Amino acid sequence: MKTVPEAIRYRDGVLELLDQRALPGREIYQPIVTIEDAAEAVRTLTVRGAPAIGIAAGYALAQSMRGIDLVDRAAMLARNAHLLKAARPTAVNLAAAVDRLVALGTTNPDRLILEAEAMHAEDRLICQRIGEAGLLLITEGTNVLTHCNAGALAVSALGTATAPLYLAHQAGRRFHVWVDETRPLWQGARLTAWELSTAGIDCTLICDHVPASLMAAGRIDLVVVGTDRVARNGDTANKIGTLGLAVLARHFGIPFYVACPSTTFDPSTPNGAAIPIEARHAEEVLGSHAASVRVWNPAFDVTPVDLISGFITDRGLITAPDENALMAAFRD
Repeated sequence: MKTVPEAIRYRDGVLELLDQRALPGREIYQPIVTIEDAAEAVRTLTVRGAPAIGIAAGYALAQSMRGIDLVDRAAMLARNAHLLKAARPTAVNLAAAVDRLVALGTTNPDRLILEAEAMHAEDRLICQRIGEAGLLLITEGTNVLTHCNAGALAVSALGTATAPLYLAHQAGRRFHVWVDETRPLWQGARLTAWELSTAGIDCTLICDHVPASLMAAGRIDLVVVGTDRVARNGDTANKIGTLGLAVLARHFGIPFYVACPSTTFDPSTPNGAAIPIEARHAEEVLGSHAASVRVWNPAFDVTPVDLISGFITDRGLITAPDENALMAAFRD
């Protein structure tokens, strides 16, 4: 199966990020030399997707200790950790990855790099297990709707929401994927459609306002989305527009599943109301064709757990989601 390029490369002491703003037209790897480079890459969506920005931050934080005098490393580590965590607030993986490295209690760059590499390897395994857990949902002839991009570009290897699709395709099952364009930054149109078509998966790109008509006509059987943070009670933050799809799916009786890696479950956040929602720049909405007006551009919305049919996780399929089920699945 043909796949898209790696979103994150770390080889011979050099961190490079695939610039996702240029996709699918150009494949450009941006070298990350300083911690400021890394924070800017996260803020500007050079690298995006909750797990991917966590992995990138891990490598960048570890790398930033190289060339620093031993007596200055502790202060620099704390400063750089704060800078990275402030880059994007909604996705829990970013802060969790940074905190994991800080919690090691070392400023040795080689030891920190080993931990970042371990996180990257764990993420690949998590994606594989999510794919295996969700495989039974993708049966012959299934029509699946996706939103935004929760594929290899946002995570690693198989992605999260796309992992069951990749494994079903490898198994020879015939199914179809409707891909939301995902305005205003077109992650579905630019990234997910490219990923799936590159892999040879049958997919069709649609405008964001089309799903209601498709559901009404019985042409969507399943909705699978990714997530940037799942609160302790199961409320889920994902790309803006996810909540609307969940409401539609409930109205039309269509299963709505969230692909959630264990790294994205946040028991320290009690519910969706406590999840910080990132506000993005007006220019992303205005472009060159809109009137010059005030803009509100939230990057995410929160879907309450009672609209979610289940979670596809690396700990298995959770089909009756609530706080107890999630805490039991992710107890460690």
